[in-house]
Amino acid sequence: MTDVSEVLASIQGDITGTLIERMGIEIVEATRERVVGTMPVAGNTQPYGLLHGGASVVLAETLGSVGAGLCAGPDRVAVGVDINATHHRAARRGTVTGVATLLSGGRTVAGYEVVITDEDGARVCTSRITCLLRDAPPAQP
Repeated sequence: MTDVSEVLASIQGDITGTLIERMGIEIVEATRERVVGTMPVAGNTQPYGLLHGGASVVLAETLGSVGAGLCAGPDRVAVGVDINATHHRAARRGTVTGVATLLSGGRTVAGYEVVITDEDGARVCTSRITCLLRDAPPAQP
């Protein structure tokens, strides 16, 4: 496994001011085959106090995109082209954990299944994300 901070720096750059930072997402493990991250429920809820379904999708897309970035390799980028989510149950407190597992990683496309669970290990959401892997655009002057 590569150092997570090095992985994030090489794939995403600085996350300051990004949605990842605002939602409190932390990547705790990152390899091409598996990416694990956490997100607090607090601050990411809908008006009834339940984890917002969109927040689960943001966590899933973040984890799948990090994995796809590792599949893409240096001088390439991953661009999400499709994501879906099935919400199984509500999370009301604590932290949720997402595990993105590589389904297919080729030269042009990477796909991940992301399972999000609550602190009791109950499945909150299952998502699938597909990313297109492309050459990075030329640097701007």
